[in-house]
Amino acid sequence: MTWTAILVAAVGCYLLKLAGLSVPPRVLERPLVARIADLIPVALLSGLVAVQVFTGGHDLVLDARAAALAAAMVLLLLRAPFLVVVFGAALIAALLRLL
Repeated sequence: MTWTAILVAAVGCYLLKLAGLSVPPRVLERPLVARIADLIPVALLSGLVAVQVFTGGHDLVLDARAAALAAAMVLLLLRAPFLVVVFGAALIAALLRLL
């Protein structure tokens, strides 16, 4: 059963990629399509981050991860380097979990 699901998903992904490659370039060059294509990865990654930060099992959780995310957002708004953002958020989470 599991292997069947994996194979069906693999074939589906391949067909989806094949469908994407068969789209005419004039469709992809439209400004609206280009803008949507630029924003979809951001929306997907934001959704993944929100799920990882604000859930624990089947419950909504507000803990050190949320504070670390807020700290990372502040550091990003201050245009801090990427490593400073990552280590700053990790430091905030570690300090809050230490308390």
